Amino acid sequence: MIDTLERLDLEALGAFDDIIDVRSPGEYAEDHMPGAINLPVLDDAERAEVGTIYVQQSPFLARRIGAALVARNIARHLETALADRSGGYRPLIYCWRGGQRSNAMATVLRQVGWRAVLVAGGYRTWRRHVTASLYDAEPCLKVVLLDGNTGSAKTEILNRLPGRGIQVLDLEGLAGHRGSVFGGLSRTPQPSQKAFESRLMGALADIDPARPVVVEAESSKIGDRMIPPVLWKAMQAAPRLSVKAEARDRVQYLVQTYAEITSDSEALGAALDRLPPLYGRQRLAEWVQMARSGDFSALAAALIEIHYDPAYERSNRRDTRPTLGDIIMSDLGESGQEAAADQITDLVQAI
Repeated sequence: MIDTLERLDLEALGAFDDIIDVRSPGEYAEDHMPGAINLPVLDDAERAEVGTIYVQQSPFLARRIGAALVARNIARHLETALADRSGGYRPLIYCWRGGQRSNAMATVLRQVGWRAVLVAGGYRTWRRHVTASLYDAEPCLKVVLLDGNTGSAKTEILNRLPGRGIQVLDLEGLAGHRGSVFGGLSRTPQPSQKAFESRLMGALADIDPARPVVVEAESSKIGDRMIPPVLWKAMQAAPRLSVKAEARDRVQYLVQTYAEITSDSEALGAALDRLPPLYGRQRLAEWVQMARSGDFSALAAALIEIHYDPAYERSNRRDTRPTLGDIIMSDLGESGQEAAADQITDLVQAI
């Protein structure tokens, strides 16, 4: 009889040498347990083929053809990805619902002599755990928001804090988006909503809820990904640290930091076309022309003055959350970011 894991949390998952997702690459790409490796027993095409045979011809034929494919794929994994595993290897294995695919892999691995364990209920059990944790639970994090105008180097400052012993959640990094109207111009697409939430669960596993955690102030969505309710409620009630920098320094910072985006003037122009029409067609056309002609400093200055800063000020007027302090940036280079991180560390540690 194959052992099963009933309780799914990051501490329980950490007890295994590997977490093996035997679903197809497409299923794995949509979402998977944190740290899982993909060793599919059926790839996407094979899974579709077996499913079609099951519906259009016969379940028996589908099982026979599927069994042959599964056997070949497991053999290949034993000869490649698993070839260096020792005799004491203990993997955790799951498929969609803890059915035939994971059982087939676990059965073969246990015959080898490895202590394979199945996730009871498969991926769906993990998904229920994520939903319960991020949607149904009560907020328990001591969040501190890192706020400030666009172009104030907040993300870079945030990422300097762990080296000073401060807990952080980099939501933009987890969501694969920089948070602004141009944040989605990276060539790397955002993860699915489910994958974003699994990434967030993995990050939260390292957070001590008794200590403050610094999170960059965001709207309820980062690109197309929604911040789950439990975290969003904590952010809505959190005190703020406000980073302040001169507009001219922010212009220079944006041009340097967003070089990957400004190198694709056509995509940048298309993003500008998606801005709200409240700025007027003539102004939007001028911004698009700046982008396509490579005048990025003028474009950044215009966007800061007319789009970003007014929106930030409107949001600030409605914001009733307390401010713990202002971080005045002398410059936005490395030395300025280091000084800001030091100030934030002192303020957070005093909470």
